[in-house]
Amino acid sequence: MKLNLNNARFEITAVKPDQYPKNDIPEITFVGRSNVGKSSLINAMLNRKNLAKVAATPGRTRVINFYNIDDKIYFVDLPGYGFAKVSKSMKSGWKDLIETYLTEREQLRKVVMLVDIRHSPTSDDVLMHEWLKTMKRSYVVVATKLDKIPRSKIKERLSDIRNTLKLRDDVKIISFPRKQSREEMNCGRKFWRNHLFHKMH
Repeated sequence: MKLNLNNARFEITAVKPDQYPKNDIPEITFVGRSNVGKSSLINAMLNRKNLAKVAATPGRTRVINFYNIDDKIYFVDLPGYGFAKVSKSMKSGWKDLIETYLTEREQLRKVVMLVDIRHSPTSDDVLMHEWLKTMKRSYVVVATKLDKIPRSKIKERLSDIRNTLKLRDDVKIISFPRKQSREEMNCGRKFWRNHLFHKMH
């Protein structure tokens, strides 16, 4: 699929299924704990600063945001899970919103699961990964915030993520720093294009 990542725009915010885009454009969905960097990753992939809004208060977003990429694919930003300082009713709302989308959305082609490389995956991360396997969703795992740890620790932290999530040998962990030079960004975008956008029809 030829894709112009520069031709990207925010399309719609949804709080229930009947507000989702009503077309057959395939979707790549980003999931992860609150403040793991989903919005930052989407912005970095598209070389934009503020297309995907970063929440001022982690754990408060209860909506699904759809970003139209070249009228050929959607990036879908799901609410972050696992933030402790919210009510039980709000957590229940997240759970229903996320599970309904991941279970029922026919346009969903791939899930990008983000984990913070600085910490071991939490029980919420483990549950999400097990759910993706059970539902047989195509997915990749992305380790974020590499710029926050010494380079000497990266291999150790990636190994911890793999072991904690019990990833199969054929599941790669993609590393993505929060800050990149223009040259690094161009290389990263080529990799993402090749890794995420093939076999999307």
